[in-house]
Amino acid sequence: MRALCWVAADELAVREVPDPEVRNDRDVIVRVRRSATCGGDLPLLAGRDPLLSTGDVLGAEFLGEVVEAGPAIRGHRIGDRVVVGAGVACGGCWYCRQGRHSCCDNAGVDVASADPGWDRPDAGCFGRPRAAGGFAGGHAEYVRVPYADVGAFRVPDAVDDDRALFAADAAPTAWLAAELGEVRPGDVVAVWGSGAVGQLTAHAAVLRGAARVLVVDRHEERLRMAERHAGAEPLDYRRTDVTAELRERSGGRGPDVCVVAVGPPPPRSVVDRLAGGDRPDPVREAVHACRKDGVVVVLGGNDGCGDAFVLGTITDKRLTVRGARRPDLRDVPMLLHRMARDELRTEHLATHRLPLADAPSGYALFAERADGCVRAVFTP
Repeated sequence: MRALCWVAADELAVREVPDPEVRNDRDVIVRVRRSATCGGDLPLLAGRDPLLSTGDVLGAEFLGEVVEAGPAIRGHRIGDRVVVGAGVACGGCWYCRQGRHSCCDNAGVDVASADPGWDRPDAGCFGRPRAAGGFAGGHAEYVRVPYADVGAFRVPDAVDDDRALFAADAAPTAWLAAELGEVRPGDVVAVWGSGAVGQLTAHAAVLRGAARVLVVDRHEERLRMAERHAGAEPLDYRRTDVTAELRERSGGRGPDVCVVAVGPPPPRSVVDRLAGGDRPDPVREAVHACRKDGVVVVLGGNDGCGDAFVLGTITDKRLTVRGARRPDLRDVPMLLHRMARDELRTEHLATHRLPLADAPSGYALFAERADGCVRAVFTP
């Protein structure tokens, strides 16, 4: 079959790879109908993951049809249209029983033994390095889905592929952000980043009753999308003092909840860091902007350590800081039902649709945010 493979830093290729097979009785094989780019892929494309190998198949978000099922599968039949959660979870460990699938103990491997210098305790995830406990990704014609009764979800007939695709990761991540932020009716919420996750986080805050939601970014077309589809107020950080403006729009206190839905800024030299730059670190800015006794939520993609971390501000303001790399699986059915009821629309995020053969070009558009690209969607 054909699949999109990582070759080297900033180099992707569609190659012929072996067809997946059922290996365990809880597996299914899915024929992919749609797959989407994801912000979590960008560090992989740049070669910044030490466990990445040439030939690893990418793609964390995908949707398709079940074409083969292991003997222990109870929740799916051949022909079912399913969206597959980006994270892989066993469903039986202590964390899974608490609904915390992203912390699953059993779906990944012991990463420390694969690379003793790698201290991130990842659970399983599609489209991540094999050595890091990942599974071959969804930018392919077929995918093996382990623990499919836990992580694959039948798509309601009323929900089309382009909408349901975002229930794999972007929409659950956004809902988790609003949940971790404990967004309540009447809250003022600020979101840094107006990509797919940022826009859907704004929408989730609105659905949970937020009185005011503001989105901070510099990409005008994305800010307009957030305003049009999520009812958010756009803030272009190139044209305004973000912290002052957020305080002005929240009764002088600052937002009740601040969500960082954008990756960290690119590495800079020591001199550059001391001299400052034209863009503050979004995490630091969120901490300073948030009201006293508020909540700051930091989503995925922030690897490593933050120097000059604002710990004093966190303690002085009595802030709660929460983080999540990827969402749990428990919210996917609820989000699919909201999609079926037209309460949650996501198809506008698929700004570019390409055949799988053109996936390297699609990722170039996505990485560079060229031609207004929010997400590129591939069809095998």
